[in-house]
Amino acid sequence: MITARRHFTASQRLLHWLLAACILAMLFIGVGMVSTVAPKYLTLVAIHKPLGIAILVLVLIRVVLRLRYGAPALPADLPEPMKLAAHLSHLAFYLLMIAMPLIGWGMLSAAAYPVVLFPGVTLPPILPQNAGLHALLWTAHVYLAFAFFALILLHVAAALYHALVRRDGVFEAMAPVPARDEATRPGPQAV
Repeated sequence: MITARRHFTASQRLLHWLLAACILAMLFIGVGMVSTVAPKYLTLVAIHKPLGIAILVLVLIRVVLRLRYGAPALPADLPEPMKLAAHLSHLAFYLLMIAMPLIGWGMLSAAAYPVVLFPGVTLPPILPQNAGLHALLWTAHVYLAFAFFALILLHVAAALYHALVRRDGVFEAMAPVPARDEATRPGPQAV
């Protein structure tokens, strides 16, 4: 559903920024996990698992909100290849935000490792125990994390391009606090 709104709803913006913080934390925790054998490894794993499931739940809520409220239209003067890139990158984000936690959960299930959300709450396995499947999913999880990080960098670059170069309102549509309406903004200064 595409609407004539110029901003995402407050709940959509909140979930965007909350997910951004959680995903960045996950990426850095993941890097810390694979680069250490110190005792902090277990602490990082204990944070990584429930945070991944939290991201999965939050992104499913975000998908429902996106389907319910849609998104503001992109600027009419935005070139078609850029519009296509925006749509494809958002689709890739949603796919990765859903796939990464599921692959992680499946990977742990295949290795017979429990997914403990917090003491007393453990998720059931979603795949049978299988060492080969575990190795395949671990590899997929790692490479998709790199792809996710690259997509985040492109997303940040695009946001900065819209905010600083085009100044077309795309960044403001998802800004934590939307800018004042154009009607209330002062007009250009007379020279």
